[in-house]
Amino acid sequence: MNKKQLSSQQTKQKIAEAARTLFGQKGYASTSIEDIVSATQISKGNMYYHFKNKEGLFLYLLEEWTREWAEQFQSKKERYRTVKEKLIALVEHFVEDGFHHPLTRATNEFYATELITSPNQDKIEEMMQLYLRNYEELLDEGMQSGEFKQDDAHLLSIILEGMLAGIEFSTNQLELDQALKLYRKAIHVFLYGIAVS
Repeated sequence: MNKKQLSSQQTKQKIAEAARTLFGQKGYASTSIEDIVSATQISKGNMYYHFKNKEGLFLYLLEEWTREWAEQFQSKKERYRTVKEKLIALVEHFVEDGFHHPLTRATNEFYATELITSPNQDKIEEMMQLYLRNYEELLDEGMQSGEFKQDDAHLLSIILEGMLAGIEFSTNQLELDQALKLYRKAIHVFLYGIAVS
């Protein structure tokens, strides 16, 4: 990487860091490009050179977070012997990461207000697929090892994602330990059901 490329990369990272902080503090709608320009002291033109618009910048941050989330879970999952343990750990990772991440509130706001009209549906879908692939791989692994009965791992991954995403909107007033208890119960129901067998 030459000096110009390094400088450009550093500028992009400076913009991303400032935006992450502002989105975390103010939310998605209340953070403007002008706020980010003011925080970074980088010209608006330079900002638009690196990011097409506010949504593009926000989606860049979400992609970073999604990639980090997946990498962190991959490094954790080898600690667990069974796929059931891995699925429980995955749900705990989902909760703990979300509770502590500065973009959680802004992401929920973005999905609730901007998602339907976003011109970046493909990019958002691609990020969602990363979560689904993690779930599907674990479910498939459980079926292959005999821990889970044979079923459609892809369909089950969608059900699991829907359950986790739905619970997320019900836990924004809970403390971390209460949310973890709820999510652990949810994954237990997912794994074992509620019907008497």
